[in-house]
Amino acid sequence: QVQLLESGGGLVQAGGSLRLSCAASGRTFSGYTMGWFRQAPGKEREFVAVISRSGSNTYYADSVKGRFTISRDNAKNTVYLQMNSLEPEDTAVYYCAGRKFWSTSTTGYDYWGQGTQVTVSS
Repeated sequence: QVQLLESGGGLVQAGGSLRLSCAASGRTFSGYTMGWFRQAPGKEREFVAVISRSGSNTYYADSVKGRFTISRDNAKNTVYLQMNSLEPEDTAVYYCAGRKFWSTSTTGYDYWGQGTQVTVSS
């Protein structure tokens, strides 16, 4: 079992930046591919980014490519999402999730955090 806890959300103006963190506890963090997802009000949850177990591979949704950066620190059992040039359309609850094997598929995640709210004002 892996427990995930997101933090770092908040209110920011358009064009601003935030860094989300997701701290993991339980089983070996470095053994999991980690992803970020988001869900805006009235919309389905959507994939944002994924990082491989070592951090050597990353993959992004087209909507955030060039603005968001996913990274991880296995020594700290933490995955990050650096979000720059934020837009009102980025407003959502952001979730981190873990899966055993590397894939760019948006399904197959076994563990989920509770989410952190990001609100971008225009």
